[in-house]
Amino acid sequence: MASVMLVSAAKCYSDDNYEGSMILGYGSMLLAFSLIFVCVKNYRDKHNQGFITFGKAFRIGLFISLIASSFYVIAWLIDYYVFIPDFAEKFAQHNLRMAQTSGASTAELAEKAKEMADFKDMYKNPLMVILFTYMEILPVGLVISLLTALVLKRKSTE
Repeated sequence: MASVMLVSAAKCYSDDNYEGSMILGYGSMLLAFSLIFVCVKNYRDKHNQGFITFGKAFRIGLFISLIASSFYVIAWLIDYYVFIPDFAEKFAQHNLRMAQTSGASTAELAEKAKEMADFKDMYKNPLMVILFTYMEILPVGLVISLLTALVLKRKSTE
């Protein structure tokens, strides 16, 4: 996931195509997090006599999601601070251009400009960069973990 994020960040950075990169990014997250299903099923079938509770399955998925998300966040921090430190500025400019081309009114453009200024200000704080990045990836892992736990739970008949 981190490598795809780095490639898609470089791609959108060079040709200003954030939408295609978002589709690629979230698609790679879904694909990578689908391994949660494989891991939980493997644990249930090979190490737990074919049984697993919803809670145990969800915890396994949660821990996998946290570990993968942490690697993703670390990769983004390195990419952002070392290679693309003006990302927030370019992202804000892109959003303002998109608002203009979509025919936003002067008031809507002013509101968008304020929103983007607030975003750039928040992105100056490393803790906010970390939180924003976790908010991007962790919910996907949590949803996949939840679905996996629902599908694979199987209680012992004892």
